[in-house]
Amino acid sequence: MTRQLSPLLIAVAAALATAAASPPAQAANKPKPGFEPALPAAPLPAPAGSGAIFNVNAGYAPLHNGNRARAVGDPITIQLVETTTTSKSAGSKTQRSGGASIIPPTAGPLGFLNPNALNASSQSSFNGQGNASQTSTLAGEVSVTIAEVRPNGTALVRGEKRLLLSQGQEWIQFAGIVRLADVDADNRILSSRVADARIEYAGNGSVARAGKEGWLSRFFNLISPF
Repeated sequence: MTRQLSPLLIAVAAALATAAASPPAQAANKPKPGFEPALPAAPLPAPAGSGAIFNVNAGYAPLHNGNRARAVGDPITIQLVETTTTSKSAGSKTQRSGGASIIPPTAGPLGFLNPNALNASSQSSFNGQGNASQTSTLAGEVSVTIAEVRPNGTALVRGEKRLLLSQGQEWIQFAGIVRLADVDADNRILSSRVADARIEYAGNGSVARAGKEGWLSRFFNLISPF
């Protein structure tokens, strides 16, 4: 004789298995791919010697550009100066009241009615408030390489920095579009001047795991109606 499980028990078991198997969406166990450093283009074959002193393939840099990064594979230092502050507040309040009264005659068939028993009143009120605020700050430096140079004077840069610590690993990944004219003589540029910037800062290890919610707690939060 087979015993059939109730649909509620099956649903609870499935939710428990899902919560235990899948980590939270915010968790990052390893660095994301796509931030590998770009390699410079292969050098052109050296032309036959013509007896001239100038040779463009000998690492020539013009005086007005110097050693400023401008080619695929050249490194650029990104100064992270990200600061974001958001705040939101909402509130509402309503109030409503009403009343009705009937005075019966003191004589006649309805004289037995109590005047106070025919009075009615109603009142309702609502008061709600909500506040939300968030502040995020990221400072530091990360060096990236030019992955693509575009005809309009911009370049796609990407790179990452990994730190292997005693209690885990941390990494910073950066990608975005810079204007080569904004790069200074030291090959530095502020992250606020990078278009379509993508910054990833995460880590793993015992310290990172301690700050995450456990799978059993996630399960109860998933099925809790409150």
